[in-house]
Amino acid sequence: MAGLDLTGLSASALTEYAANETQNASGAALKSKLQNVSRNTSDDELMEACKSFEAYFLEQIFKEMQKSVDSLKPDTGDKSTQTLVDYFRNETIQDICATSVDTQSNGFAQMLYENLKRNYDIPTAPTETGSGTDK
Repeated sequence: MAGLDLTGLSASALTEYAANETQNASGAALKSKLQNVSRNTSDDELMEACKSFEAYFLEQIFKEMQKSVDSLKPDTGDKSTQTLVDYFRNETIQDICATSVDTQSNGFAQMLYENLKRNYDIPTAPTETGSGTDK
């Protein structure tokens, strides 16, 4: 197998490529989760996919908000350092969004969950019963 020739690439190009691949991978993983929803999907799997989508949605909102702030800043500083800072910022935004969905969701995941459950006719998971006898 032939190796990659990286001699012509700068550190900033490599880190920018890594950041783009990370974003593409998270989007592809989410798309795969949502495409695999079927009648055989459990409630927990469906809710987890919906929470992942809500976190991804919030992440995109935060990134667009950040772009509006960045457009007002002057372009100074080392490009490779800035790319690493951008990568760290993106990772931090992903963590914040995932945590916020778990702690104080805006209800988007729940609405998506109910809609998918209804559209795909996914049955509700059975609840566990104690002794199985009625008194």
